[in-house]
Amino acid sequence: MNTATYSNRRGEIEHYFDRTAAEAWAKLTSDAPVGRIRRTVRAGRDRMRSTLLAWLPADLHGRRILDAGCGTGALAVEAARRGAEVVGIDLSPTLVALARERLPAITGGGSVELISGDMLDPALGHFDHVVAMDSLIHYSTADAVAALSVLAPRVTNSIVFTFAPRTPLLATMISIGRLFPRGDRAPWIEPMARAGLQRQIAAAPALQGWRDARSERVSSGFYTSQALELVRT
Repeated sequence: MNTATYSNRRGEIEHYFDRTAAEAWAKLTSDAPVGRIRRTVRAGRDRMRSTLLAWLPADLHGRRILDAGCGTGALAVEAARRGAEVVGIDLSPTLVALARERLPAITGGGSVELISGDMLDPALGHFDHVVAMDSLIHYSTADAVAALSVLAPRVTNSIVFTFAPRTPLLATMISIGRLFPRGDRAPWIEPMARAGLQRQIAAAPALQGWRDARSERVSSGFYTSQALELVRT
């Protein structure tokens, strides 16, 4: 991992979600009315969250899960309702505070712990499953694979994550985004070619003993993201 690049990008992401876009994300992740474009993003994120949850065991009792990039905690809550012990972590203290405010009572034996920090922190411990929904999309392919390599030795069963697929439509949307004033821009999304991503995963020493399982793309208006499941062989 290029630690300087990763650290710089992590700082940009934290600043954006903690300050520039905190209010917008609070609204997007609620039931509040939003405009047409944000409705498509909300619908796409809901579908992706459901996809990733469906790739986890139906019964999560006794399982420890890392929700890497938990945002306002919707996925963490659903996993906990199925019995999981969930650690949700996000770079944005503001979003984590909002997740704590929204956290409902969890029944069924699960629990949710919400933390502001780096998803790669080894102090978080070991997990049965890691879910990283749209938390690697702002990093280069090399840095994303390096992040997976840091996580993998502490994961027993599966890592499910999303990446931004390299498509003409996504390239156009990124170009449009660059027209906005710098202060209003989200950190650049880094599109990845699936074949190139898979080659780098296969070549990473820390990911030996892992294989691709399922993959699914969700496209909904201005939201396009591809899910990939890695499982231990």
